[in-house]
Amino acid sequence: MRNGTAITEFILIGFPGIQGLQIPLFIVIFLIYILTLGGNGLIIIIVWAEPRLQIPMYFFLCNLSFLEIWYTTTVIPKLLETFVVARTVICIPCCLLQAFFHFFLGTTEFLILTVMSFDRYLAICKPLHYPTIMTSNLCLRLALSSWVAGFTIIFCQTLPLIQVPFCGNNVINHFYCDVGPILKAACTDTTLLELLSLLATSLVIPGSLFFTTISYICILSTILQISSATGRQKAFSTCASHLTVVSLLYGAVLFMYLRPTTHSSFNINKVVSVLNTILTPLLNPFIYTIRNKEVKGALMKAMACPKAHHQEKNVQHSP
Repeated sequence: MRNGTAITEFILIGFPGIQGLQIPLFIVIFLIYILTLGGNGLIIIIVWAEPRLQIPMYFFLCNLSFLEIWYTTTVIPKLLETFVVARTVICIPCCLLQAFFHFFLGTTEFLILTVMSFDRYLAICKPLHYPTIMTSNLCLRLALSSWVAGFTIIFCQTLPLIQVPFCGNNVINHFYCDVGPILKAACTDTTLLELLSLLATSLVIPGSLFFTTISYICILSTILQISSATGRQKAFSTCASHLTVVSLLYGAVLFMYLRPTTHSSFNINKVVSVLNTILTPLLNPFIYTIRNKEVKGALMKAMACPKAHHQEKNVQHSP
């Protein structure tokens, strides 16, 4: 047990070395946040409104978009506050709640992307059996399992954390409540919590990366066996968007975890963490829209409907 004054709140210092850039950064990140909400929300609306898009691939994409909306919402509002408030304070229960949802949604994102890679594997490597294997019932179970597994993994770590007393230094050198800085303020031995965190990280990140890599090795092997160049291009285009998103996510995560821990590397990790929290959810809708003719077609149809309806009304009211 460590002696010290009990604390009831944490102070998020965000990025203290950006004096004079707070307002421009606030505006840029706020606009990115609005675009992220709008882009991912639009994907969900288009998929549910267009019957042709109600297939397994887009069902999982809706899960990913819904997840990205809340993943950014757990962090961005508090990040924006650090730009305009000199002393960003967050109560301990609120901090633990933010940490829980941030890591719960982040863990679920890895699992959803792994499920999406399995879906692409079946679609390309087992095309004749795909409709009978990837049924709506299996889709629902895979998506639900990802959400439940993500919740369970993080809840098992959060439960002992909420019972830990905190004392001493309450300053968190981050823009959100990360587990590492929180544990540094604990008054008791946190070895068990650190082991649980290491175990969860070791299971989720390398585990999901392993299954995703195996899926894409099989996909690449199948694509290379296709005789025509058009067939290879068509097959690869069905998984190119997902592969791009996976590369961005795992690239950022591996960059943060594989770098040696120094003061400068921690500041770089904070920047990468911002990019991972803000840019990846923003880019997802554009990646899946730009490279996908079906989504672009549904979007153009949705944009054309109000215009056609307006023109029809004008014709009806014309003399």
